[in-house]
Amino acid sequence: MTKRTSDTHRRLGAPRPGNVEPAPLATRKALRLIEPRTPNQLHGYVRAVLGFDMPRKPMIVGHNAPFDYLVHSFFEDRLPRDIVVWANRSGGKTQLGAIATLLDMIFKPGIQVRILGGSFEQSTKMYRYLKSLLESDALFVDLLDGSITGKMVVLKNGSAVEVLSQSERAVRGQRVHKLRCDEVELFDHDIWNAAQLVTRSGQCGRHHVRGAIETLSTMHKPFGLMHMLVEQAHQAGRRTIMWSVLDTLVRCEPQRPCEPCPIQPWCDGRAKHNRGFIAIDDAIQQHRRIESATWNAEMLCEQPDRSDSVYPEFDRAVHVREFTPPRQAQWIGGIDFGFRAPTALLWAYVVDDGHDEPTMFVVDELVRSEHLVEQFISEASQRRWPRPQWLGADPAGHQRNDQTGRSTIALWKQSGWPIRTRAIGLEAGIIAVRRRLKRADGSVRMYIHPRCETLIESLVTYHYPPDQPESTTPVKDGSDHVADALRYMVINQDRTGWKAQLRWY
Repeated sequence: MTKRTSDTHRRLGAPRPGNVEPAPLATRKALRLIEPRTPNQLHGYVRAVLGFDMPRKPMIVGHNAPFDYLVHSFFEDRLPRDIVVWANRSGGKTQLGAIATLLDMIFKPGIQVRILGGSFEQSTKMYRYLKSLLESDALFVDLLDGSITGKMVVLKNGSAVEVLSQSERAVRGQRVHKLRCDEVELFDHDIWNAAQLVTRSGQCGRHHVRGAIETLSTMHKPFGLMHMLVEQAHQAGRRTIMWSVLDTLVRCEPQRPCEPCPIQPWCDGRAKHNRGFIAIDDAIQQHRRIESATWNAEMLCEQPDRSDSVYPEFDRAVHVREFTPPRQAQWIGGIDFGFRAPTALLWAYVVDDGHDEPTMFVVDELVRSEHLVEQFISEASQRRWPRPQWLGADPAGHQRNDQTGRSTIALWKQSGWPIRTRAIGLEAGIIAVRRRLKRADGSVRMYIHPRCETLIESLVTYHYPPDQPESTTPVKDGSDHVADALRYMVINQDRTGWKAQLRWY
């Protein structure tokens, strides 16, 4: 590195408070192709060349700053490469995605980036930001290979970015280094699944670019795609980056009093030391316009309102805990039969803890799709738990198969698994489960072991149709199977009581 380059990098890393105008055009032209090598230099480049200053420190403990996303995206040694960005409305996600795309194209020759939005309008929004950055003061026009079209831009160094439409056909034909998904909350699940196979790694100049999917979105509902991605991020090998409106507020004027401010309960004076880009008055006005559930979910990035949830009483912090079965317990189970849809089996035990009804502890789960009954029974029989005294099941399992002339329940009974069924309405069964999750006096009669990951996720995501407020029939979108197994177990336990023969563990 020459002395001139080193001096330039030191200038790029010099701190400046607040939002700033870009450097003079001559300076910007001199700096535009000098690659940042450190986070400080990256921040300085974006501020001086592109004219965008962003928060570098979060205001809320446990959150990230918006700049953290740019650092992770640009420096290829940050792992894991797949990331989920959960941020507030108007929190700069789309603009930051455009900046990340521009930096990739300039400093990673030959990189192929695709932008996929929850709608074509959302896809083109990030692309329009990118286009604006490229055309600003003709700063990068000489780098273009041809003109910028409505969907694609190519640089002379071989880098290219293209906007994709929301279709499986458009997504499946891609083999690119990076896919940036904007507002994934609006994605169709099939398109999201198709997108998982489009990335590839490759050498782009001096950088080895690992194939990566970057997901940027607000979370609107607790049973949507974004919720699933956040919940499963660690298991799926994705990093989560999160910021809220509080992390993006501009610096509040010292003379402005905190006490009458409507957002003071959340801000608590932090904005006096912030350097974001959302005006205080804008945040206050948005707070006044929307209901508290929307403010909490879409601006503060708290878990969304669960008013459409079938089991709003379920709380991970309360109901999910580690426990060891006692040596003496009554073992029970619940099962929901399926083939293409999964078969779901739950193991649980109940113990007398001095209350008017026993507490239920759900110990384990087995969830399999496209398994024959005999295959599933064989795998279930190999689990280390005592065989339940009975499995609560759907009465429809008594129906005989047209080919074999035997019912699914008959096959289970033949294998030594007692089955119990109870004809009770869906709504009544749901109420029975809700009563165990939280009774009128606030007590809890059900706990779930953390290993029951599918059940836990189902209790969060199982929901009624949001557009049908009077409906009492939950949506059958996959989360219902394990929830049904739990319901069959609970209603059969409530019918028989718990005074039964105890099994030794």
